[in-house]
Amino acid sequence: MFKAPESRYLVPFDGSFSIATASTEPVTNGHSHRGSHRREMTQRLNKLQRVLAAGDRHAVLLVFQAMDAAGKDSTIRAVLQGINPSGCQVFSFKKPSSLELDHDFLWRTTRALPERGRIGIFNRSQYEEVLVVRVHPSILASQRLPGEIDLETIWHDRLTSIRQQEEHLARNGTVILKFWLNVSKNEQKRRFLARIDNPDKNWKFEWQDVYERRYWDHYMRAYEEALNATSRPWAPWYAIPADDKPYMRARVAEIIVETLESIGLRYPQPSDEDRATFAEARAELLGKAEAKPPEKAKEA
Repeated sequence: MFKAPESRYLVPFDGSFSIATASTEPVTNGHSHRGSHRREMTQRLNKLQRVLAAGDRHAVLLVFQAMDAAGKDSTIRAVLQGINPSGCQVFSFKKPSSLELDHDFLWRTTRALPERGRIGIFNRSQYEEVLVVRVHPSILASQRLPGEIDLETIWHDRLTSIRQQEEHLARNGTVILKFWLNVSKNEQKRRFLARIDNPDKNWKFEWQDVYERRYWDHYMRAYEEALNATSRPWAPWYAIPADDKPYMRARVAEIIVETLESIGLRYPQPSDEDRATFAEARAELLGKAEAKPPEKAKEA
C-alpha cells in the first residue's frame, strides 16, 4: 500500500481532526496557487496517467465530497484538463435509483470502481450515506433495511464497512485519495447569490441547496466524524480550503501528482521474447528480411 503524501491538509489518522480548526482560506506558506502552477501539475499528471495505463498494475480512485457550491465540478474539470479521456471515468452520485436501493449501500459505488490502469473520480460517493442520510435519517425508511434501525449504531456500522472496503481495495492495488473541499458558510452564501444574480449562472441554482444550509452544523458534525473514522494511510482524507478556488485546485492537483510519483509507476519492460519480436518486425519494416509472425503461445 502507498504512503499518503505529507500535507498540512492531511486529516490525521488518529481521530483528532477538528473542523473548528480547519481553515477554509488559503494557508500559503510559500505554496503557489497561480494558474501556471496548477497547469504544471496537470501536465505532470497527464504523463503519469500514461504510465499508469501502460503499467496496468494500479487503479486510482479520487473521491470528492463537499457542501454545495464548494467547487467539486470545477476542480475535477480543472485538475483533469488535458488528461486522456479514455484513461478516466467520472461518476456523480445523486438520489439512489430503485435498482440501487435493492442492494446494500456500497453496491452502486462498488460497480463504478476504476479498472487497473485508469483514474476513477467520484463526485459525491458512498459517503453520502453517512452525511446526507445521517442529517436526514427519514431517508432510511426508503432503503428497506432488514430489522429495526438503530440510529445509535447504524452510522458507526456504515463507516466501518466503508473503511474495511477501502482497506481491501488498497491491498489489491487501488490508490485512494479523498478530498473534502472545505468551504465556509459565508463563501457559500456569496456563491449562491452569484447564481441568483448572474443570468449565466442561473442554471446552477437549486432551492434545495439553500434549504440544506439550515442544517449546516449537522453536516459539519457528520463530516467531522466521517473523516476521523475513515482517514487512514491507505485511504487518506485531505481537508482542502475551498474559499479560494485557484488555491484549492492547485493543492488537489499537487497531492494527486505527489501520490502517483511516490508509488513507483513505470512502463513495463519488454521480455527477451518481446525484443526478438521487435527485431523481426524492424527487419521487415526496413525491407531487410521477410519476418515470420511470432508464434502464438499454446493454450493451456
